[in-house]
Amino acid sequence: MKNYIQKKQSGGFTIIEVMIVLAVAGLIMLIVFLAVPALQRNSRNTQMRSDAASVLAGVNEFITNNNGSLPANVAANSTTGEVTITGAAGTSQASAKVRGGTTVGFSTSIASPPAGPPNIVVYTNTTCNQNTPVSTAGRAFVAVFNIESGNNNSVPQCVQS
Repeated sequence: MKNYIQKKQSGGFTIIEVMIVLAVAGLIMLIVFLAVPALQRNSRNTQMRSDAASVLAGVNEFITNNNGSLPANVAANSTTGEVTITGAAGTSQASAKVRGGTTVGFSTSIASPPAGPPNIVVYTNTTCNQNTPVSTAGRAFVAVFNIESGNNNSVPQCVQS
């Protein structure tokens, strides 16, 4: 009879063991819920950098195909993500691909940025100085865009070709 009672008592979990398992599971869930937004933000930032690099590659292609002539306009179809890079009459076009919903603006001067809220702005005759576009003489061009920081602020980025 004594063995039967001992076996019955050793078959279940104590309330302390159940509470420890629930605490560990809660801690794991908390870590997951805190990590997911940061992963999503990093993914969006990586995609924006990739889009800017794609636009700069298209501008480089335009310049190469047109004997060093800078483009006159860079515009994206925000539905399809197709970016068209055009120049003066007699020049050939170039293209690039960005994700749908991304807008691309173009300006020949930092003093007159494009109207509206483009996600990526291409400036000609410009270089980057610590993520800030700076006017310069020559055929340099940059792409300026914002990335998200940890506290829901956007941080400007300047990428030079």
